[in-house]
Amino acid sequence: MTILYKNNIEFKISPNEHPYLNGAWSPCREEVDAVDMEVIGEIPKDISGIYVRNTENPVRDAIGIYHPFDGDGMIHAMSFHNGQAKYSNRLVQTKGLKAEQEAGHALWTGIAGNPAKSAREGWGARGRMKDSSSTDVVVHGGNILSTFYMCGDGYILDPETLETTGTADWVPEGGISAHPKVDLATGDLLFFNYGKEAPYMHYGVVGADQKLKHYIPIELPGARLPHDMAFTKNYSILVDLPLFWNPDLLKKGIHANQYYPELPTRFAIVPRFGNPSEIRWFEAAPTYVLHWMNAWEEGNEIVLDGYFQDDPDPAPLDVPGLDKKFGKLLANIDEHSFKPKLHRWRFNLDTGKTTEERLDDRILEFGSFNQNYAGIKSRYLYSTTTKPGWFLFNGLVKHDMETGDSDAYMLEDGRYASESPFVPRINAKSEDDGYLISFIIDTVNDRSECILVDAQNVSAGPVCRIILPHRISSGTHATWANRDELVTV
Repeated sequence: MTILYKNNIEFKISPNEHPYLNGAWSPCREEVDAVDMEVIGEIPKDISGIYVRNTENPVRDAIGIYHPFDGDGMIHAMSFHNGQAKYSNRLVQTKGLKAEQEAGHALWTGIAGNPAKSAREGWGARGRMKDSSSTDVVVHGGNILSTFYMCGDGYILDPETLETTGTADWVPEGGISAHPKVDLATGDLLFFNYGKEAPYMHYGVVGADQKLKHYIPIELPGARLPHDMAFTKNYSILVDLPLFWNPDLLKKGIHANQYYPELPTRFAIVPRFGNPSEIRWFEAAPTYVLHWMNAWEEGNEIVLDGYFQDDPDPAPLDVPGLDKKFGKLLANIDEHSFKPKLHRWRFNLDTGKTTEERLDDRILEFGSFNQNYAGIKSRYLYSTTTKPGWFLFNGLVKHDMETGDSDAYMLEDGRYASESPFVPRINAKSEDDGYLISFIIDTVNDRSECILVDAQNVSAGPVCRIILPHRISSGTHATWANRDELVTV
C-alpha cells in the first residue's frame, strides 16, 4: 500500500458509551489518499468511475444527546480505472464545521436536542441546526454534491481531490433537502426543500449547466417532514406523509414528531416543468417512507416503488446494557422496529385513483438500481437488510421484479455494508450486467474494505475485496458515477 497523503483530524470527543459513537459507528480520525492497496481477488477492468459514500463523522462533543444523523459530513471515495483503484476521504468543509473549529466546541444542538440551546441561528428546516452536509451524495455537472436531510446548502467537492470547492450557487433561500435526483438521460437535477412557513415545500430543476431552470411552490396543509422524491421521464413525485411535527407543540417552539394514522399518505405528481396548477394529488394508505426506488410511466398510470413502513411510530427499544435515554433514538433508526417493506403504488392519471401492493415481506431499505433506467421501467432492484436493533447493513438482496425471484448475500457477524449502488460494466449487455459496490466495516478485524459483488450472482459474494488504509465509520448514502460523468478524469 502506498499512502499519498495523510492528515490527522483535530478530534475532541470524550470517551463515552453512546451506541452510535462506538463500534461500527466510531468516527474516522484521519484523511488519507492511498493506492496499491491489498486486493483479495482481482479489481475488474470493465468498470471506470467513482464510488462515493457520505458518512456522519463527528469531530467534537455534542450539545446534549448526540444523534447519529448529526455528525459532520465525511466523504469516502474509491475511484477505478484500467483495473487500478485509489481511495480517498475528506471532511466536507461546511460553514458549520469551520465555525466550530474556530470556536473550539460545538455551537449547535442536533436533531435530538433543544434548538434554543444552539449558540447560533444556523440552518435546517427546523432551524438552529448545523448543516453538516452528511446525509446524501450525488454527482452532477461533473462534481460531487453533498446534502443534508434537514435542508441546507449543497456543497461541491472535486471528484479527484475531494476538496470542498464551495456551495452550489443555484440553491434557493430555503436550501435543498437530501435526495436530489439526477436524470442521466437529460442531465437535469431535480430537488425539493421544506420548512415551517407556507407553502411548506418547493420543487425545482437544475440543468446540466448548473443553472436553475424551474422552481415552484408545493402547497401543503402545514409543516411536514419529507425525506425523498422520485421521477419519471415526464413527471416528478413529491409526498405529504402523515408523520410530522405536532402543530400545537410547534407553536410553542417544540419540535415533536407525531404519527397521524387517520390521515392518508398524499402524493403530488407534477410535470417536470409544470406549474402549481398542474399538480395532481393522489391519496394512499397512511405510512412513512424514507426512500423511494424507481418510478415510471405505464399506459395511463405512474408506477412508484419504495419502502412502506408498517410501524412508523415504534415503541422505544430497551437494550440491555444501554441507558434507557437512547431507547427512542434506537427505535427510530432500527428498521426492525419501523418495519420498511418493498411496496408498489400505481397512480391512475385518468381516474385519480391509487392502487397498492406489497412486493416483498422482508424488512428492507436503502435500495438501488441501474441509474440508466431511472425514470423508466426497470426489472432489477437491490436492497439492504439490517441487523435487528441497529442501523447496520448486514446483507444485500437482488429483486427480479418480473419473476419475483430474489438472490441475497449475507455478511458474516461483525461485518457491515454500506448503501450499495449498481455499477454498470463498460459496454454492458443487459440491465443487470455489472456489480454492486460497498464499503465494509469489519468490527472483528478493526478494518474496512471495498467490495464488488457480481450483480448477476449476488449470493456468490465478493469477486474483489480492496483493503482500505483505515477503518471507516458506518453512515447513510452513497452513489456511483461513471468516469465520463466527472469533470476531472
